[in-house]
Amino acid sequence: MPGFLRTIASRAAPALRQQTVSQRASIYTRPAKEKIGPVETTIGMSMFALAILGPSGWILAHLEDYKKKE
Repeated sequence: MPGFLRTIASRAAPALRQQTVSQRASIYTRPAKEKIGPVETTIGMSMFALAILGPSGWILAHLEDYKKKE
């Protein structure tokens, strides 16, 4: 096993030592054209929460159905 790990390390070391090319994004920002109100913000955040938590909630609510083997 140590020989196997030594082989992997000797092959991976040159690739890890290479200098990585640093890319820099040229992003320019300016103020928004239209203000977003609190209602729109609340609706947007609730949609994101539903999209993230909805599927996991469904699975947890139906966990017993998934455990059954038929």
